[in-house]
Amino acid sequence: QVQLVESGGGLVQAGGSLRLSCAASGLIFSINVMGWYRQAPGKSRELVAAITGRGRTNYVASVLGRFTISRDNHQNMVYLEMSNLKVEDTGVYYCNAGGELTKAGYHWGQGTQVTVSS
Repeated sequence: QVQLVESGGGLVQAGGSLRLSCAASGLIFSINVMGWYRQAPGKSRELVAAITGRGRTNYVASVLGRFTISRDNHQNMVYLEMSNLKVEDTGVYYCNAGGELTKAGYHWGQGTQVTVSS
């Protein structure tokens, strides 16, 4: 059974930084595309960043230069380093596994809340 467990969310002021982590189990981690998605209040879930097993990445334009996705295939972890956070980055951030660089896979974590205050 695939499990994805996110951590690292919280409340931060605009301009601040956070690091999200996702621990994965129950899958062959190194071959799976891993992604971070977010859902703001009243909006649909959107791709933030994704990374292939070999490290190829894709980002939504609004986070380019501010967010960095990375993974550790030995520890089955994927990370999202977020800097220069903006109020519009507020939302629930979800870890995803098994998709493509531009498309979500079947497996989701429970989500972690990120709130950016002005």
